[in-house]
Amino acid sequence: MQNFYKWKTILLTWSTGFKWSWLALWLHSLWAKVIWYALDPHTQPNLFDSLRLNDKIVQIIGDITDIELLSKTIDTYKPEMVFHLAAQPIVRDSYKDPIYTIKTNAIGTTAVLEMIRIKECIKWAVLITTDKVYENKEWMRPYRENDRLWWFDPYSSSKAMSELVIDSYTKSFLLELNKKVAVVRAWNVIWWWDRSKDRLIPDIVRSIMQWEKLILRNPDAVRPRQYMLEALFGYLIIGTKLFENDKYLGAYNFWPDVTDTLKVINIVTKAIEILWKWEYEIKPETNWKMHEAGLLLLDNTKAKLLLWWTPKYNVQEVLKRTLNFYRAFYTNENIEKLALEEINQFM
Repeated sequence: MQNFYKWKTILLTWSTGFKWSWLALWLHSLWAKVIWYALDPHTQPNLFDSLRLNDKIVQIIGDITDIELLSKTIDTYKPEMVFHLAAQPIVRDSYKDPIYTIKTNAIGTTAVLEMIRIKECIKWAVLITTDKVYENKEWMRPYRENDRLWWFDPYSSSKAMSELVIDSYTKSFLLELNKKVAVVRAWNVIWWWDRSKDRLIPDIVRSIMQWEKLILRNPDAVRPRQYMLEALFGYLIIGTKLFENDKYLGAYNFWPDVTDTLKVINIVTKAIEILWKWEYEIKPETNWKMHEAGLLLLDNTKAKLLLWWTPKYNVQEVLKRTLNFYRAFYTNENIEKLALEEINQFM
């Protein structure tokens, strides 16, 4: 994998977020030249600054739907490969601003696909969507990559739209042009420094650090949690496989094993046990009118068989490691050093 990424110019698109910062650091450690095309990080402090990525990669501040700036960036740096992660990623926010969500997720993906189509330098692309693109009937059978796509909330619909556009561009243009594209459907990952709102682990950490009682809306919802480096490792593997053979084109589920799941209430009690004693309150919202799935499971067999990818850590261990790293941040340890050590240990 290091031989493949060494000296390659990689375009990463992302809105903000900790997952992207980890991927940028990992690619930089593999000696890739990383071009960051994104909005400014939306939190202070943020992982981008803590990892000192400003000294390691090229930054371009821009909206993913700004096709002129995106085109100029690609003409300037001539990336060979794209990892497209740019998105409005919060389901709750999609109800508040559906137009922005659909514009960013569906039109933004279309803009990236158009760049892949017309820019000769780009040969491969890994496009990240979501596990929520499936028609979720909340049954116990995990969904496979060829199951029906559907949607309910504006976020899920915007991602399903993205996949329809990806499929259209692939069949209409990219196969003929010998441009290789894969799609990743992944669940919410956990690892330290996720500071997004309306996500369980960051909400737990914030409530503890701010001495506030944690409010739970749906304690019995099943929420699998995936170690973030396992998901990113899958993305990197796909990039190398696209270069090797056309059989690796298409969509992949990157998910923990279906037996490795916990309810929200189990995650909260485990987190309190790891950090220190704290309080929570179960308080369902009576005026809650937004759709929220109680159960969603994906089948990761294809990734295991074709890519030899498999989860390494169970959810209990991931939760423990994640919360201990949050503790390290609050004791002002060297975040960049810890991150590189974690990547090296994982590899």
